[in-house]
Amino acid sequence: MSRKKSVDKYAPDYMLVAVIFILLVIGLLVVYSSSHIWAEYKYDDGFFFAKRQVLFLAAGLIGMVVTMTIPYHFWNKNALWILLACFLLLTAVLIPGIGIVRGGARSWIGVGAFSIQPSEFIKLGLIIFLARFLSQYPKHITQLKKGFLPLTGLIFFSFGLIMLQPDLGTGVVLVTTCMVMMYVAGAKISHFMTLAMIGVIGFVGLIISAPYRLKRITAFLNPWEDPLGDGFQIIQSLYAIGPGGLFGVGFGNSLQKYFYLPEPQTDFIFSIIGEELGFIGGLVVLSLFFILFWRGCRVAMYAPDGFGKSVALGITAMLTIQVMINISVVIGLIPVTGITLPFLSYGGSSLTLALCSVGVLLNISKYARI
Repeated sequence: MSRKKSVDKYAPDYMLVAVIFILLVIGLLVVYSSSHIWAEYKYDDGFFFAKRQVLFLAAGLIGMVVTMTIPYHFWNKNALWILLACFLLLTAVLIPGIGIVRGGARSWIGVGAFSIQPSEFIKLGLIIFLARFLSQYPKHITQLKKGFLPLTGLIFFSFGLIMLQPDLGTGVVLVTTCMVMMYVAGAKISHFMTLAMIGVIGFVGLIISAPYRLKRITAFLNPWEDPLGDGFQIIQSLYAIGPGGLFGVGFGNSLQKYFYLPEPQTDFIFSIIGEELGFIGGLVVLSLFFILFWRGCRVAMYAPDGFGKSVALGITAMLTIQVMINISVVIGLIPVTGITLPFLSYGGSSLTLALCSVGVLLNISKYARI
């Protein structure tokens, strides 16, 4: 048997491909439905956001096909260079004249008429580098000085760069994903407990350094205390989900998108899904994400080597954690964090990164009997 056949002899996970395409179709439809009123008002073109989302989708699908074609061992060999490139972009975004400020955060770099968000790409870059370390030195993760401390130092250095923008939501996804990878790789619970205590102190420091974060927490605990200020988004989100009932008010019939819910096509797109498609529509979306999680876990379980297992686990954890945070915000379980819903929310960098990540996951699935 030839080397090519023995190394890459399985088809990609078609169930995973099908789930992604269904989510993308739902996302495109809901982006149009949630944004056309605002787009008509601001840009005199109801299809403004939908047309841009099609372009983002095309770029993301090209990226997915490319990463699905490249053998995942390529990322292992180039993990350090990928991480350094991500750090370079993450640093460049902080430089005035290069970084673009939106919503009080300097998180974007302009590229012609579009922009990229480097904090999105550092998530995948760090997953790949962490997977390389964990597969090369599997015993080091159980040792504080050789494994746990150097990796957590790198993770929180990345988190610090993201917080300089600031972008707490992306930073939380990054840190949580890496912690999951380290835990599964065998890191000691005692080390995590020490890190948790330091994390609590750091979290308090973040709140003290930026009082608006404390306002978000108080708004989460009692949004009706300031219904026109810090509690506005979550109240409008709940007003959207509430009338949806079992089957929703019907596709395109949302009332909250009429300038009540701010930019509903991005972080709060699940609110519109709940309003227009109801509990059943929301349950369908959640079921699709659960299938994605399930198939991702199977790829991680049956990947042929440690690097493939760690990368598959990291990508699956990253997407799942982002989904959990986004939907928890929308239904009022946690404070507002500014996290998009993968494959559904409007946005170029988030959609492109998610699809490229899935491409890597699909390539790993070609080497695993799942």
